[in-house]
Amino acid sequence: MKASILDLRRRMGDVLRALDRNESVTIYYRGKEKAILSPSRHRTDKSVKSHEAFGMWRDRKDTTDVDAYVRDLRKGRLDDF
Repeated sequence: MKASILDLRRRMGDVLRALDRNESVTIYYRGKEKAILSPSRHRTDKSVKSHEAFGMWRDRKDTTDVDAYVRDLRKGRLDDF
């Protein structure tokens, strides 16, 4: 598919549908080829649990109470006194 910058602004749905069909989209700016969008190889239909970062804090003991952990992160620097 070929698309201009104006097409990206006004017809983004068509561009996304072309990418869903595994088509590459060539972007033109002022009549000259500027970029090529290609479909991602990594689809988001996988489970979040299959991502390598999922569970990376599983063994940490300081995050068992999430509310206390976030409260500690957000406190001001003068709250220690």
